[in-house]
Amino acid sequence: MEGHLLAPMLEENPPEFPFVALLVSGGHTQLISVTGIGEYALLGESIDDAAGEAFDKTAKLLGLDYPGGPMLSKMAQQGTAGRFTFPRPMTDRPGLDFSFSGLKTFAANTIRANDDDAQTRADIARAFEDAVVDTLSIKCKRALDQTGFKRLVIAGGVSANRTLREQMAIHDAKARRRSVLRPPGVLYR
Repeated sequence: MEGHLLAPMLEENPPEFPFVALLVSGGHTQLISVTGIGEYALLGESIDDAAGEAFDKTAKLLGLDYPGGPMLSKMAQQGTAGRFTFPRPMTDRPGLDFSFSGLKTFAANTIRANDDDAQTRADIARAFEDAVVDTLSIKCKRALDQTGFKRLVIAGGVSANRTLREQMAIHDAKARRRSVLRPPGVLYR
């Protein structure tokens, strides 16, 4: 995990310490306070499925192959925003922990309750992706507020998610902060 945390230090304009790191992959979803090399404090983590694992499992429910996260995101681009509304787990309570297993179950129930056509699957993919990205964004903002840090580093495979990257750019502009994300081509080789 330290490799994920420090990978952005290899970029042309590496972030300065301190920063909040969001490690978001198929195996981990964690928020970490990073004040220097080897100086880390866990702020919050997934209490069940990691975000990337939830992406992959939901993609399978939608009939996509493994690893499904990138394919689900591509399908979501064709989806209609707002047709389905998924919950934003654990955002209505204090703390920085995550939970994505219930969101996966919500997706499974939504898939079963609706027609199995391409547009419906795309709309469900869109609702799922929006819920995950919103949840990650809310928790990142909360972590930055709690620590007082101005920089956010997002690392791990899910950091390549286009919707996540776009939403973080919007939040950065509003909050006058800087998020550091690895170029997406580096992540899916």
